[in-house]
Amino acid sequence: MRDRFIQTLSRLAERDPRIMLITGDLGFGVLNDYRQRFPKQFINAGVAEQNMTLVATGMALEGHIVFTYSIGNFPTLRCLEMIRNDAAYHGANVKVVSIGGGFSYGALGISHHATEDLAILRSLPDITSVSPTSLWEVTQATEAITRLPGTCFLRLDKDVGPDCVDAEPFALGAPRRLRHGTDVAFFTTGGILSEVVKAADALARDGISASIYSVHSLNPVVAEPFVAASRNHRAIVTVEEHTIHGGLAGLVLETLGDTGAFPRRFLRIGLEGCFSSVVGSQSYLRTHYRMDAPAIAARTRSLLT
Repeated sequence: MRDRFIQTLSRLAERDPRIMLITGDLGFGVLNDYRQRFPKQFINAGVAEQNMTLVATGMALEGHIVFTYSIGNFPTLRCLEMIRNDAAYHGANVKVVSIGGGFSYGALGISHHATEDLAILRSLPDITSVSPTSLWEVTQATEAITRLPGTCFLRLDKDVGPDCVDAEPFALGAPRRLRHGTDVAFFTTGGILSEVVKAADALARDGISASIYSVHSLNPVVAEPFVAASRNHRAIVTVEEHTIHGGLAGLVLETLGDTGAFPRRFLRIGLEGCFSSVVGSQSYLRTHYRMDAPAIAARTRSLLT
């Protein structure tokens, strides 16, 4: 996802000199081409992510469109006060880019596991929070937040799901239905879509029909897809490489509660009330925490029994 983001940003920066990219002293293998092509639109702020966010806010208030770039929790949770008080509160055109959502940097341990960021960032007023599920959505999301005034959060994953370009158009705030089914509706965000698709295929072999929705935007979001899915399916399952508290599951439940469209059965799949203290690859951690395709399929079967 990070490669596609940089490719898209490079294309946009070529046309718009207001675009700036600030890195927290990393990503040079990925950023070298951008840095060489646009030296006046690139800054290395060093290992000083909070200062990076403040610099970005100042530049944004002077008319730039500024992207801050770092891994996991470094540009988000470490900079939370600066994002809240300086960027978002003042409507600054700062786009916070976190690469390595969820367990992407699994082998580096909990400091590099981004498993609470969606819940925290989507709770802040006036921040558009986007978590694309595929490479195509990365391109669409990058273009969309560049056009959108104000502070945005773009969460990028190491893994990717299928593009599903022909499913439904991309629009900020509107979940995309990627597959139509009748028994269960899966709502997912981020690259873990890949596991959801494999789980849905396994369920189909058992005669269970699944809809799949990409919730690429967590703030803002429109209620209609959640309401329709609740009414037209036997169950709703949310899948996120993130804590089940406050993130995608919280968003879906809040939305359904506000509209009164309560599902008959509901299951949250994600990190369940604990820190991800186990170290290993992204795929290993998904298996360990029961959010890989076999676990998703098995837990959904039990839900529908």
